[in-house]
This record gives sequence, C-alpha cells and structure tokens, in this order.
Amino acid sequence: MLQVEHLSKSFGSYKALDDLNFTIEDGKILGLIGQNGAGKTTTFRLILDFLTKDSGNVWWNGHELSEKDYDLIGYLPEERGLYPKVTIEDQLLFFSSLRGKNKQEILPKIDEWMEKFQVKGKKTDKVKSLSKGNQQKVQLIATLIHEPKLVILDEPFSGLDPVNAELLKNGIIELKKKGSCVIFSSHNMDNVEKICDHLIMLRNGETVLNGKVHEIRESFGRSKLYLEAPLTKEELSAFPGVHSIWEKEDGSFDITLDDPAAGQAIFAKATKDGYIPMFNQQPPTLEEIFKWKAGAVNE
Repeated sequence: MLQVEHLSKSFGSYKALDDLNFTIEDGKILGLIGQNGAGKTTTFRLILDFLTKDSGNVWWNGHELSEKDYDLIGYLPEERGLYPKVTIEDQLLFFSSLRGKNKQEILPKIDEWMEKFQVKGKKTDKVKSLSKGNQQKVQLIATLIHEPKLVILDEPFSGLDPVNAELLKNGIIELKKKGSCVIFSSHNMDNVEKICDHLIMLRNGETVLNGKVHEIRESFGRSKLYLEAPLTKEELSAFPGVHSIWEKEDGSFDITLDDPAAGQAIFAKATKDGYIPMFNQQPPTLEEIFKWKAGAVNE
C-alpha cells in the first residue's frame, strides 16, 4: 500500500505541488491527470526521492519509502531512455540487474514478455533496429519484467496506437491482479476511465478532483442524454433545462442538459407511442469534466 500525505514542493516562488494526499491499496490503480505543468511528473519524482520535498511523507506498507524498497518499484519516466546499440536481451538483463534480479530469473521471461507486448523483432536485435513503437514496448518491458509491487508510469500510452495501447492496458491490469499498486499519468481520459479505481486531477499543483471515477462523474449529475427517437431538434429545444443539442448524421441526438430532471419529460414524450431505439442519460464524460476543470478559474 502506498500512502502520500501532505506532499508539497516549490521551486522558488513557484508552487509545483500543494498538499497532495492519496492512498493506493494493493491491487488498485490510480490515475493522475492534469494539463502539462500541473504537477504530475513532480509527484512521481517526489515519491521516488528524485526531488527533495518541502513537506509531507511517502509511506510504503507502513514505513517511509526508502532506497531499500527500490527493487520493488517499476518506473517508466516520461523521457524514455534505451541504449540503441545494445540488444533487447542484454538491455532487459541489465535493467533487471539494477532491480536485484539475476540472469537466471529474467532470461526465461524475455520471450514471454516480448510475445505479450507483440514486439516485432528478435531478442538478439539491437534496439536501434526497432521502430519507435517497438522501442517503447521494450522500455515498458524493462519497467515491468521484474514484476514490481509498485508501478509508476509517466504517460505510458504516449505514442502508442490503439492496438498497442490495449496491450499495455492488459499488462497493467495483469499486474493489478497480481496485487501491485499502480499509478500512472495520462492525457487519454478513455484509458483512465476504463482501468482506474481512483482518480486525482491536479491543476497548478492543487488537487481539484480526488475520488473513484464513477463517483466523480456522478457528482456532476446526469447531464448528458443520448437519444434516438421520432422527435425533432426544435421539439427538443423547447424543453426547459436543455442547454444544447447536437444532431448527428444518423438522426440521433447528443443533448446537454442544464437540469438533469429534464430527461424525464423528454423520455415521456419520446416514448408516448411506444418503443424507441435509444435513450441513455449519463453523467458527463471524464474528458468533458477534465476540460471544465482545466479551464475553471474559480471552484
């Protein structure tokens, strides 16, 4: 279990992180979101003691996280770094040795992890011969192959196409099932929403969202309505509480409500003659909430 308590960091007069608090239980995933410069990478560097904190504590299973725990950590920095003239195999053996693993432990796992992430190449290939995407997969394997108990991933999905992003998500979920604590940052709200148990959003170093993903979404009310029914845009616009309507090419509607209660009246009119293909009233998406919070001046 990872606990962060009252973590703060300033650079001169600039407050990079202000009183951050969270807990990640074993087998749980925390997503850290925010605009560039919000404090995400600073948070990771403070947890790992790459930066000296101004105040606060980082606890791992009841004791302060220290150098003796580093072999249990898998860290993927935002700035990737591999040795281009070294083979995949030698690279993975080297990075694993830095985590206290010997050749006999890691060598049998290399083929398994390369297959899991569908690396296009042989383990005897030099890294420079791989495509950028496959190089990133090797870096991810180097982060995860020793099966760390604490996994910190800074923008792991950056540069990955949807197929490879799905492979990474499956790898993260597999570590979760084995009991690892996982924390990652991402600008892809869909990935965050699908795999995170808990979410924190930072803005200018301050925490503006902190909670379970579905609870955060529900707290904004069910203001999104997806409708396919024999109603016109003009009829829908006449309902009190309707903020905006987007009519899609297939004739269905994406409706934003000022008042979620308007959904009941719309449903009643849409179904007065019976069955309709779609009525789905949801909270705003995480991406919409992110945009609102990122652009907000005052809470």
